[in-house]
Amino acid sequence: MQQTHQQLIKVNGIRLSVHIAGPESGKPVWLLHGFPECWYSWRHQIAALAAQGYRVFAPEMRGYGATEAPEAVEAYDLITLCADIQGAMNHFGHQQVAMIGHDWGAPVAWHLALLEPARVKAVCGMSVPFGGRPRQPAINMMREAYKDRFHYILYFQKPGLAEAELASDIPRTMRLMMHGLDSQEGGALVQDKPADAAWLDDYSDPGKPPAWCSEEAFEVYVKTFEQSGFRGPVNWYRNFERNWERTEQLAGRQIEQPALFLIGDRDPVGILEAYTIKKMPGVVPKVEQHVIADCGHWIQAEKPDEVNSFLLPFLEHHFPAT
Repeated sequence: MQQTHQQLIKVNGIRLSVHIAGPESGKPVWLLHGFPECWYSWRHQIAALAAQGYRVFAPEMRGYGATEAPEAVEAYDLITLCADIQGAMNHFGHQQVAMIGHDWGAPVAWHLALLEPARVKAVCGMSVPFGGRPRQPAINMMREAYKDRFHYILYFQKPGLAEAELASDIPRTMRLMMHGLDSQEGGALVQDKPADAAWLDDYSDPGKPPAWCSEEAFEVYVKTFEQSGFRGPVNWYRNFERNWERTEQLAGRQIEQPALFLIGDRDPVGILEAYTIKKMPGVVPKVEQHVIADCGHWIQAEKPDEVNSFLLPFLEHHFPAT
């Protein structure tokens, strides 16, 4: 693992933890993690990017680890999450950056490209595509489509419920989610059981993390959630209506920057987002899309060499390190 150092900075009304690596003179690349992850999920990219001469910034996103976790649900809307990173860019004096995000980090990266067209020179999203602002909040469509089935996002909507289940045994939760999101067959995003059932009750603990996650890395994940819990991370899912309201000014806007989208062929999100992936070139005209074979949801850790083989040339072409 590339040597990193942690800085705690005050931005946007919270304490933000940022892990930094690479030469001080290098161009800044931001790596935004998703759920249920941590900054360390980028360990393979941090090493590769730093070796290329980039200055790498991997924050613990709002609600995670050493970053503060406000209690209010509305403290986790998308524009506020973007403002955390905008404030951090201001703090470090960044004039031009590359922005990279996975899972929930991807919508933050996509929207930062819209909000900061002069500063975000290249953008990459992994697993979650950008389809533009929908005609109504996505949660409304989910409620209609899955009213008789279990959907994890609908389960997350009731404050207190999901975070209690997930925090009851954090190592078990992380093992189940790592294995369950490793393939479409094991993916537990939509299930044929009552809509108000618990999420992970039906699954047996595999006893160890998947092969792509070392015990050392697994401990970093577990310690992240032992430190912060799950309330803040799950609150990200409780802001679909607020996200829709606060992005009204972005309706119809395209992402004009060079863009890269990566997804694993066994990522269950790919099934849920198939239509958005197909329409993405219409709203991100300069997007380059790649599907990584034999890969689940945890793309940058499952297939780091393949991810880096697309990411590094993309950045070298559009945001060269020197």
